[in-house]
Amino acid sequence: MAPPRSFLWSRRIFLTLLTGFVLIPVYVMVSSSLKPLADVTGKFRWLPSGLTVRPYIDIWSTVPLAKYFMNSVIVAGAATILSVVIAVFAAYAVSRYEFRGKRVFTVTVLSTQMFPGILFLLPLFLLYVNIGNATGIALFGSRGGLILTYLTFSLPFSIWMLIGYFDSVPRDLDEAALVDGCGPLGALLRIVVPAAIPGIVAVAVYAFMTAWGEVLFASVMTDDTTRTLAVGLQGYSTLYNVYWNQIMAASLVVSVPVVAGFLLLQRYLVTGLTAGAVK
Repeated sequence: MAPPRSFLWSRRIFLTLLTGFVLIPVYVMVSSSLKPLADVTGKFRWLPSGLTVRPYIDIWSTVPLAKYFMNSVIVAGAATILSVVIAVFAAYAVSRYEFRGKRVFTVTVLSTQMFPGILFLLPLFLLYVNIGNATGIALFGSRGGLILTYLTFSLPFSIWMLIGYFDSVPRDLDEAALVDGCGPLGALLRIVVPAAIPGIVAVAVYAFMTAWGEVLFASVMTDDTTRTLAVGLQGYSTLYNVYWNQIMAASLVVSVPVVAGFLLLQRYLVTGLTAGAVK
């Protein structure tokens, strides 16, 4: 039975409004990034009077954007790799083995997501400073300290989601691998991990996006040499001027890795999130 015409028109109107709501800000960003600064700070025009690619050239010299970009790649990449590796082993142990404190562990991992991240800012800051004073290990103001900070957010969710995904992988695969001569580690790496690729990709994307766009901890835990992109974009706002066209251009440039990665891994991401949400 065909739906009524009123429903079809209502759906078209709603989708049109939703599309405009999403695309209009993108158009404003793109058009503003191609305008001279005088045109951006003046009265807004939907159709630019002149276009220039100069903002995309100046963004690399106004602030050290390349250094911030490299810092973000290193921090987000390391946090993603460590989060995935640790979460795979922890989730596999919880999914396949029985041990004392298993329920307490899973509840604790899940309960960490209940607290806002700002509650951990001051304790982590004091912890890093005290560790540096006592041992000489520079965690505050370093990439390593920021990577450990991001692990405290991404790792609990990664473990929790992979537990649900590993539970959906039949245990018969593990048993067949053990019969064929594989040990527990071999069964995990050769059988379970390939079967759980969608869930692992979903965890990796989540961990990377969490680290790539985080601002609060990066603004406190970094200095001029370890500053990431999310904080470095503030450099386009000076005491005397705000380079709006360069801010728009830089925002588009730094969004390319995340958008490209999401488009390439979208199929695995949707599959992983769906499978990991239902046991």
